[in-house]
Amino acid sequence: MRAPARSWLYVPGHKAGLIPKALGSGADAVIIDLEDAVPAESKDQARVNAVTIAKDRGNAVDAPEIWVRINQAGSPWHDDDVAALAGSAIAGLRVPKAESVESVRAIAEASRLPIQLILETALGLLEAPVLARAHPSVVGISLGEADLSADLRVGPGGLDWARGWLVTAARAAGLPSPAQSVWTHVRDLDGLRASSIRSRECGFHGRTVIHPTQIPIVNDVFTPTDAEVAAAQAIVDAAQQAAEDGSSALLDANGRFIDPAVVEQARVVLSLARHDHISS
Repeated sequence: MRAPARSWLYVPGHKAGLIPKALGSGADAVIIDLEDAVPAESKDQARVNAVTIAKDRGNAVDAPEIWVRINQAGSPWHDDDVAALAGSAIAGLRVPKAESVESVRAIAEASRLPIQLILETALGLLEAPVLARAHPSVVGISLGEADLSADLRVGPGGLDWARGWLVTAARAAGLPSPAQSVWTHVRDLDGLRASSIRSRECGFHGRTVIHPTQIPIVNDVFTPTDAEVAAAQAIVDAAQQAAEDGSSALLDANGRFIDPAVVEQARVVLSLARHDHISS
C-alpha cells in the first residue's frame, strides 16, 4: 500500500519530453495536464501522450502515481479525454471545475477510474459536501485557488475560510485530507515552506506543485519529523499499556492528558511517516 502522496507535480501533456523528467523528479504523484497548460491546437496530442504513458508506465509500484487532469465537462475535448483514458492503468482522473453531481457521476461511470474533484467556482465550493459524496469513485477533493479567487473576487488572503470548508467537507465524507493548491511564486521557496506549514496545520496533506524545485520542500513539510514520529509512537504505546490496565485515558511522563482523541491524532502521524524524511 502506497503512503499518501505529498507532492503532486503538474506537467503539460503536450510536451512529451517533459513527462519522463516529471516521473523522475522525486514527486510522489505526477499529474499529466490536458487542460489549462495545453493550448487548444495541442489538446489531441496531449491526450495521445497521456494514453501512451498510461500504457507504458501505468501505476507501477516503483513509479510515482500517475494522474491525468482532463478538460472540463462541456468543453470540446472532455468526452474524448474520458473515453481515451477509461479503464487505463493510471491512478485516476483529476476533474477540473467540478460543480454538478450528475456530471461527476457520468465521468465516474464512463471512466471506471478513481476521480479527484477540483473545485474552482463559487458553485463548486458551495456544493463541496455533496460533490464529495457524489459517487464511490470520488477519492478526493481540492481547490483550484486561482480560478476560485477570480470567481469569488477575493484577494490573495481571502481563501482561508474556503480552505477550512474544503477540509471539513472532505473529512465529513470520509475522504483523505486534501492537498493544498499550488504556490505560484516559484522562486519564493521560503514563502512556499511557510505556506505549506500553515496548510498542514489547517488540515491539508500534500500540495500540488508546478516546478521540480518545489518538490523537496513540500515533501519535507508533509513528512513527520523523527521527533514527531517518536512522540506519536510513545503516545500509542502508552495508550496500549493503559488499555491493558483497564484505562482509556492517562497522563504521560510530561503530565499531558492523553485520551482517545490524542491517540487517534498520533496514529495519523504514524500513518504519514512511511516516507524517508527528505530535507530541503
